[in-house]
Amino acid sequence: MMTTQAVNPGTGKALQALVLAVAMAAVVGAALGFEHIGGYIPCALCLEQRTPYYIGVPVMVAAAVSAALKAPSLITRTLFAAGGGLMLYGAGLGVYHSGVEWGWWPGPADCAGAAGLTTDAGNLLADLNAIKPPACNETALRVLGLSFAGWNVIASVILAAACLRVAFAGRAR
Repeated sequence: MMTTQAVNPGTGKALQALVLAVAMAAVVGAALGFEHIGGYIPCALCLEQRTPYYIGVPVMVAAAVSAALKAPSLITRTLFAAGGGLMLYGAGLGVYHSGVEWGWWPGPADCAGAAGLTTDAGNLLADLNAIKPPACNETALRVLGLSFAGWNVIASVILAAACLRVAFAGRAR
């Protein structure tokens, strides 16, 4: 005789939240990898696009804890909605930055231009104060026609959709 166990809906949501937290961490981790390993210096808008991920990862971890501890569904769903909202904000920043890169609209005034990196270790400390990040309208790299900002839009929209799907899904019976 087979017995069926009822699946705890909180466990499913906890796992979904952890997967989303890992996915968000992977996206921002890739950006950090391109910066620190690949040598791509981020502009001001690039750095700003990371903020939703820095906030979103702990929000999704909180959603996982909330679901695992069987907190009221409203709390867990609100955390998923907050994660989705953060990713929509990140997508908006990415669209704005992409438009700046394509010259569709002007970028922020504080995102003007850059100086090169030094190769002289003796001037390293002096260069820390002198080197400016690249201009926001300059694309460091395009992959399949999209810049980092463009890829961020895609990642943010996918993550937002996943978060909001869970947040607004029908309650488990």
